[in-house]
Amino acid sequence: MSEWTWEYEGYDPAAERLRESLCTLGNGYFATRGAAPESKAGLVHYPGTYVAGCYNRLESTVAGRCVENEDLVNLPNWLRLRFRLRRADGSSGAWFSPDVGEPADYRQVLDLRRGTMTRRFRFRDGEDGLVGVEQSRLVHMMDPHLAALRTEFAAEGWSGEIEVESAIDGDVINGNVRRYRSLNRHHLAHVQTGAVDPDTVWLRCRTSSSDVGVGMAARTTVTGRLPSSSGLHPARRRATHRLIVPLAPGVPVVVEKTVALHTSRDPAISDPLGAAVERVERAPDFAALLASHVAAWQRLWRRAEIHVPGKAGRVLRLHLFHVLQTLSPHTAELDVGVPARGLHGEAYRGHIFWDELFVLPYLNLHFPEVSRALLGYRHRRLPQACQAAGDAGRSGAMYPWQSGSDGREEAQELHLNPRSGRWLPDHSRLQHHVGSAIAYNVWQYCEATGDTEFLHTKGAEMLLQIARFWADSATYDAGLGRYRIRGVVGPDEYHDGYPGATQPGLDDNAYTNVTAAWVLGRALDLVRRLPAWRRQELFERIALNSGELQKWDDVSRRLRIPFHQGVISQFQGYGDLAELDWANYRKRYGNIRRLDRILEAEGDTVNRYQASKQADVLMLGYLFSPTELAGLFRRLGYELTDETWRETVGHYLRRTSHGSTLSALVHGWVLARVHRADAWTYCQDALESDVADVQGGTTGEGIHLGAMAGTLDLVQRGLTGLETREDALWLDPVPLPELSEYGFSLRYRGHWGVGVRLHRSHLAITVPTSEETPIRVVLPDRAVTVAPGDTCTLELPGG
Repeated sequence: MSEWTWEYEGYDPAAERLRESLCTLGNGYFATRGAAPESKAGLVHYPGTYVAGCYNRLESTVAGRCVENEDLVNLPNWLRLRFRLRRADGSSGAWFSPDVGEPADYRQVLDLRRGTMTRRFRFRDGEDGLVGVEQSRLVHMMDPHLAALRTEFAAEGWSGEIEVESAIDGDVINGNVRRYRSLNRHHLAHVQTGAVDPDTVWLRCRTSSSDVGVGMAARTTVTGRLPSSSGLHPARRRATHRLIVPLAPGVPVVVEKTVALHTSRDPAISDPLGAAVERVERAPDFAALLASHVAAWQRLWRRAEIHVPGKAGRVLRLHLFHVLQTLSPHTAELDVGVPARGLHGEAYRGHIFWDELFVLPYLNLHFPEVSRALLGYRHRRLPQACQAAGDAGRSGAMYPWQSGSDGREEAQELHLNPRSGRWLPDHSRLQHHVGSAIAYNVWQYCEATGDTEFLHTKGAEMLLQIARFWADSATYDAGLGRYRIRGVVGPDEYHDGYPGATQPGLDDNAYTNVTAAWVLGRALDLVRRLPAWRRQELFERIALNSGELQKWDDVSRRLRIPFHQGVISQFQGYGDLAELDWANYRKRYGNIRRLDRILEAEGDTVNRYQASKQADVLMLGYLFSPTELAGLFRRLGYELTDETWRETVGHYLRRTSHGSTLSALVHGWVLARVHRADAWTYCQDALESDVADVQGGTTGEGIHLGAMAGTLDLVQRGLTGLETREDALWLDPVPLPELSEYGFSLRYRGHWGVGVRLHRSHLAITVPTSEETPIRVVLPDRAVTVAPGDTCTLELPGG
């Protein structure tokens, strides 16, 4: 197994859903799960194809209530291709299935460098001939509307015929997530099929409520031997091309299936079906498609170069592969956000959460045009966020916790506990800190790129409206002499209310308040920086007056941060909650990542305990450097010493179940600077979260994009201490013995291919010869300027 491939030996039905997610192929426009082409959706397999941003809304009856959910739609299955042997008497054997007769020499290879997936196996139909099969597929990275499947059949020691059925199957539902099975899952309507002689079938349909038109066309051709029979068979919900092809030893038969996909959301087309048929008719053969596809991947890998030795490097490259398949340069042309589970499955219904907080910092330094487009998704939904704030009696912008097509709140009102079988109220929509994540991403993007045009226009509008929301959400408590933000939920979703309280929400969540103060401070900085004419124009556009700014400044300095026992409290009253018997629950249940479900099934609630699902307070150490975090606390009138922060980290480390894949990432990041000896354990957990499916089945419902991108950023910014501010690259590396050698290239303010290399105690910065201006690099003990064509090697303190 090389550093560029992921290989699976043997067929394992129990692992098939996991493999399908990890072997998903995509190009930023659409993706298709790595299911076997002959398979149908069921308990073992789940072929799924998803177009970025293609949602549909359905009503369902749950627990006696009518609820509405919007889902990323599973589109018709273009991958479908099955085959069977034809006997000498003209009768047919059974259609091949790995679940019926286990194939021999079964091997599946995901090639990251080339962006392909290959299957090889041999099968026999009873006493009839043995056939070797090799299948390769791609979802084209150069032309985002094309995909292709190549299947080669080789008879071993016999002659006869093979029947092949190539289809586009429109009889699909959203069935990837079992806990959604009681919901309405039929999203496609008005399915029609047809054929274009001599070798192309087509299917068109529309989503039932969002009315997105979908057009697919599939061209199937044979080389090696001429088919003895070929027929196109459009049916009600499936368009099929059936072929019978002679087989003989030494004469392999190759079946190539090329597919085009368009939707009515695409620009520069008049009709999705017409565009799909025209595109597939003009598409070259598989070899030519493969060549241009591989070339496109080579360009991506050059822009996202990363070198980490050993197993960690292999996993990081897999993570980068899936990030690029979900958010490629093609994404920059679309109106889409960052789907938390990629385009790899249907968990979270394909919604956009705050995961961009873990994704954009990586993209900013490699594909800034993609970052800008993703922020554009948020800006286009700013009016909806302002409307939501107004409906809640607030000013400014209240972004939704879960977003989909139009920016309304998509968080469900009820969620199912699979352990107890009960539907419970869902209060996650109180996680208003998603607004701070958006503001943070605006600022980070502009610092990394120097894109003042965006910062002074769309970025400023978002940042100021989010600041306005926080200022209006803060209420003054005269007894404390401080502002408070009440009735929210922090990143730790375990706690959504106080024990016995009739209303959900918590007061003075430390993460929410500190990030709100940061947003307000940055908004004030921006207002001061803006040219006078732009400031006036912006104030007029969003009806902002100078009186509001005075309150912003006051709130940014006097928001309350609770403490208990010398550590930062996750929220007011956290220190009064009961302690959990962690050892007892681990002994009884083993895996307690979803402690909330365990306790609810026992008739208890996690709201009673000092127990967190994921990093909450510690998220502050993920977003801000130690110096910046201490400065934020000083602005708020608190002293945050190194000792207090270390005690805080230790306190929550002992009380977190890591029920989110983001949790280990944050803990590894924070511990690298606080308690290095424990950091690698959590870094490894973050790296393994999807490849080892540590949450027990969730990866099969879609990869965790935030955690994957976050591990890349752990190397890029976490271990290097990289910050982009004050027109310089700031670096403060931390030595992690298990990861003491790594390198990557980045794009910084127009400089392409800036090299960063760490080898034990030496850090090297290279500026390519092609650049025209030097780069200023600042370390804790010195500042240097690196000229174009130069490499500056620095010995780190303590080296």
